[in-house]
Amino acid sequence: MEFFERFAIPNPSLAIYASMVAIGLTVVAIIAGLTYFKKWGYLWREWLTTVDHKRIGIMYLLSALIMLFRGGVDAIMLRAQLAVPDNKLLDPQHYNEVFSTHGVIMVMFMAMPFIFAFMNYVVPLQIGARDVAFPRLNALSFWLFFFGAMLFNISFVIGGSPDAGWTSYFPLAGNDFSQHVGTNYYMIAIQISGIGSLMTGINMITTIMKMRAPGMTLMKMPMFTWSVLVTNLIIVTVFPVITVALAMGTMDRLFGTHFFATTNGGMDMLWANLFWVWGHPEVYILILPAFGIYSEIISTFAGRNLYGYKSMVASMVIISALSCMVWAHHFFTMGQGAVANSFFSITTMMIAVPTGVKIFNWLFTLWKGKIRFTVPMLYSLGFIPLFVIGGMTGVMLAMSAADYQYHNTMFLVAHFHNTIIPGVVFAMLAGLTYYWPKMFGFMLNERIGKWSFWTLTIGFCLAFFPMYITGLDGQARRMYTYSEATGYGPLNMVSFVGAGVMAISFALIVYNVYYSVRYSPRNIGADPWDARSLEWATHTPVPEYNFAVEPQVASSEGFWDAKKKGHALFPGKVEKIHMPNNSGVPFIMGAIFFVLGFSLVFSLWIPAILSLIGILACMALRSFEQDHGRYISVKEIEETETKLRGAK
Repeated sequence: MEFFERFAIPNPSLAIYASMVAIGLTVVAIIAGLTYFKKWGYLWREWLTTVDHKRIGIMYLLSALIMLFRGGVDAIMLRAQLAVPDNKLLDPQHYNEVFSTHGVIMVMFMAMPFIFAFMNYVVPLQIGARDVAFPRLNALSFWLFFFGAMLFNISFVIGGSPDAGWTSYFPLAGNDFSQHVGTNYYMIAIQISGIGSLMTGINMITTIMKMRAPGMTLMKMPMFTWSVLVTNLIIVTVFPVITVALAMGTMDRLFGTHFFATTNGGMDMLWANLFWVWGHPEVYILILPAFGIYSEIISTFAGRNLYGYKSMVASMVIISALSCMVWAHHFFTMGQGAVANSFFSITTMMIAVPTGVKIFNWLFTLWKGKIRFTVPMLYSLGFIPLFVIGGMTGVMLAMSAADYQYHNTMFLVAHFHNTIIPGVVFAMLAGLTYYWPKMFGFMLNERIGKWSFWTLTIGFCLAFFPMYITGLDGQARRMYTYSEATGYGPLNMVSFVGAGVMAISFALIVYNVYYSVRYSPRNIGADPWDARSLEWATHTPVPEYNFAVEPQVASSEGFWDAKKKGHALFPGKVEKIHMPNNSGVPFIMGAIFFVLGFSLVFSLWIPAILSLIGILACMALRSFEQDHGRYISVKEIEETETKLRGAK
């Protein structure tokens, strides 16, 4: 019995037991449904073994949406706990677990796959490529992310969730203060997922640098592709740092090393520095692709080319450089000295300058434009004032002397969400609506989409603006309750109401998908938005090979040139196309990583060793495999093109 006790939840509750039952019933329902409708073969052939960048992008998208609702439930619990003074809804331990998992899920397992979804689906189409540079590596990247996310999420019902915060600071994250396996899940699950992210970074950089269409120089790339290139340069720079830090933290917990201990030569601030050397650039890893999506949408629905193309590119490059020089503003109150505080205060303020340049670029693009107030455009327009507010509070936090007042208060929580929600979540929902017809062949309902936008915007303002006030009044972050005498109750209730309104918005998004699947017309053509860049120049649905003839472009808006200026976008002739074969090895390898991670979490050394052998075997199999892909013949291409043209 002692063996099984290690898997028990250390602080069980009715909610956790109900979750166990719900998860079990969901798994049974999925297995039963696949068996009844005889879809196991389809699932394996078309999805689990695919190396098609478009299908991998859709799988990232579905995973991100699931994690958005998973993290959203945590957020509702947090706001419900703080809605009234002296609340007993969550005890201190459960509150710690909920806010720890909320942060990790939203940053690592919701926002990251959301941006990877658009990277995978859109970038090869925007640059006129058949696929990414390394299709199998791309599949492996997804499955490492997916199984890392699943490993992290099962902590809720097996062994216990992490409880040391999403930053997992030592010594709190050490064995002395976090004795159950929750922090093991944190260290290992993020490690597995992060390896996949690093692989994606290498893959995307190679794809953009080596596979652009003829005529597409770097300074003729669409702005979203530029944002992806800069983002992935940051990824390959800083993700090795968190990889090493997580490996060291894992060794501290599993093998008794003392990298981050406060005894025997360890240094807890070493973890804090390594974490934020990755953690603050991570904010820009999320925000820069969002900027790219906004640039595409604003240009399309303003009916104008993007104002200040070169300054937009330059500002992103400057942001990427400065993002690696600001991490110590998280330590202004930790005694690092006036010189260090001054340096990082200046660099933090400096990063607002190129960000401000982008705001003016978007405003000048809108100036004298013929604006169409579609759902993607509403999210883009709503983003600008809300993000500026979040940015200005960031400049306030950049002042090292003033930070003694703001640090570790709800003011900081409000600032972070005031940048990430309008900056990333709005962009992802705008991009979801914008690219949905290209992905699925029909449009989301505009009326329901506008309801979603307004409820989300109103709910966001209600949820987070009061936190600025309570934070300045002294309400600390991570504090699970407060007394009535503090006076925080009314504003915290407003925040809870706002969170509820945001939940309604996300429910409307789900209803919109359901409604649109049933009722939206399918004869929308390849370019329903009258867009400007190359991804809209191919058919809907997009064929496996993307383009029958390789496009040739003359500007960053090649498709617009073809529509309005008569530019010959496809001057060549149809030839056979080389494509990669599907493979089950990435999925199998990801599953083995899951077993390895689970084994390490619970120190099950025999299955861990067998898993390592399995991973090495998969790598060896690929090394000696003679698979050079296949060719799609001219006849097949012409038949497909005729069929797709007829569908329009």
